[in-house]
Amino acid sequence: VEAWQTSGTPVDCVKLAVDKILHRKPDICLSGINHGANHSINVIYSGTMSAAMEASIEGIPSIGFSLLDYRYEADFSAAKQIVHKMVKEVLSQKKLDKHLLLNVNIPAVPMNEIKGIKICKQAYAKYEEDFAERVDPHGKKYFWLTGEFKNFDKAKDSDVWALQHNYVSVVPVQFDLTN
Repeated sequence: VEAWQTSGTPVDCVKLAVDKILHRKPDICLSGINHGANHSINVIYSGTMSAAMEASIEGIPSIGFSLLDYRYEADFSAAKQIVHKMVKEVLSQKKLDKHLLLNVNIPAVPMNEIKGIKICKQAYAKYEEDFAERVDPHGKKYFWLTGEFKNFDKAKDSDVWALQHNYVSVVPVQFDLTN
C-alpha cells in the first residue's frame, strides 16, 4: 500500500494529493472520522468538512464523517460500520454527481442503538461564546474559548434532532454559499 502524509491542514492534504501525488482523480474522497460534532453551524468551521469540500470543488464526490464523541478513547466500531455502508451505497450509484458533498454525523452509541440514517437539513444552531481570561504558569495572560451550544431549530428534519434521537444525520451540502 502506498501511503502519504503531510503536516498541513486537511485541505492541504486534498490539494497536494490532487495536484502532485495522485495520477488520476479518485472515485471518492472520505474525510474523517472526526472526533466531535460537525452538525449545524460546525460545518463551517470543520477541517474535516473543508477537506471534503475541497475535493468536491475539484470534482471528486466527497463525504465528511464525524462521531459525536470527543474522548480519546472513543468507540468507533459503530461509525466504522456506518462508513462502510454509506460508501458502498454511494459508490453503487450509476450516475454520481461529481460535486456530491455529504456531511455525515454519527451518534456516540452502540450500533444496536442507532435507529437509522436520516437525510436532514442543517439545523439553525450556534455557540454562545465566552472567553475566559486566564494566566499561564509564566504569568502571561491568555484567553480560553468557552461557551454553550444553543439549538434554535426544533424541526424533526434537522441534523441536531436526528442525532439527539440516535439517528445518523446526512446533510447534503454545497460549496456555493450564495443566498
